[in-house]
Amino acid sequence: MTLTGLTFAYLRDRALNTALNVLILSLAVATLVVLVLFSAQLGERFTRDAQGVDLVVGAKGSPLQLILSSVYHVDVPTGNIPLETVETLRADPTVAKAIPLALGDNFRSFRIVGTEPAYLDHYGAAVAQGRLWSGPGEAVMGAEVARRTGAGLGQQFVGSHGLGGDDGQGHDERPFVVVGVMAPTGSVLDRLILTSVESVWAVHGIAHAAEAAHEDHAGEAHDEHAGHAGEDAAHAHEEPAPANASQAAHAGEPEVTAVLVSYRSALAAVRLPAFINRQTALQAAVPAVETTRLLSLVGVGVDAARALAGLLMLTGGLSIFVALYTALRQREADMAMLRVMGAKPPRSSSR
Repeated sequence: MTLTGLTFAYLRDRALNTALNVLILSLAVATLVVLVLFSAQLGERFTRDAQGVDLVVGAKGSPLQLILSSVYHVDVPTGNIPLETVETLRADPTVAKAIPLALGDNFRSFRIVGTEPAYLDHYGAAVAQGRLWSGPGEAVMGAEVARRTGAGLGQQFVGSHGLGGDDGQGHDERPFVVVGVMAPTGSVLDRLILTSVESVWAVHGIAHAAEAAHEDHAGEAHDEHAGHAGEDAAHAHEEPAPANASQAAHAGEPEVTAVLVSYRSALAAVRLPAFINRQTALQAAVPAVETTRLLSLVGVGVDAARALAGLLMLTGGLSIFVALYTALRQREADMAMLRVMGAKPPRSSSR
């Protein structure tokens, strides 16, 4: 029997110890591979979803929260900002694009985002089935949303309050209808339901309140001009009091949640964030900075897990080495007997 045969015979004789040592080593290698893939895919996804977004403008609060809620859609937003902010940014000559986002509801934990077709163009998305929205209440589903919910063209669905999941409080009076399904993009759009900003306003009664306030204001102006409207008639045309203070504060003034900004020139990166942060109700967050900070926080845990995997690999390899060395020491007498009987060590053939 050759030395190789003796080695395998020894391993078979101690199958449990051999299997455990191989298992430890395999788990260590698998852990390292998973960690490397996770780190690479996480960084790639963060980079892909934030590609082309130089600045995010939103309400005062945590800049990281603003980025997570408006770019990656994994957190709650910091608040709303006036609609005039969008036009102000678009009027800036150093701004190439300003895409508004209106958040507030979800469908089966997938976010409903009010925006513009430019949001799809920014990620190079295309509609695989149906068409884009063209009127209130029409929505386009991302590829993953359509696959996991089973929703198809023409199907109606009702959004629920909040951004974290269905809470049982839906807008039954204003359902959405699916008019399109996007092709897979590998970006955050695959996990979103897109509609117009006006549709989000309408669901929350903001557009209706704005229209009613406008009509009421026009009626009062007409009465003042005619000079014949009495105090009783004026009270008759007043709108009912809002149900809560939030509706009272924002009635007639539609808002958006955030604005995604792309620069036209490098000058914007120098002056625009500082200018916005000086505003009372606005803040500017740079995705590149906040993403780097987030990855550094995540990287600490990844590095610790990688060190643990390296320790497991070292332990597994050392266990196998100790087992083989012990077996060799135990078989020294057998090896000497084989040599006496004529066995020779293997030699490499050379020409």
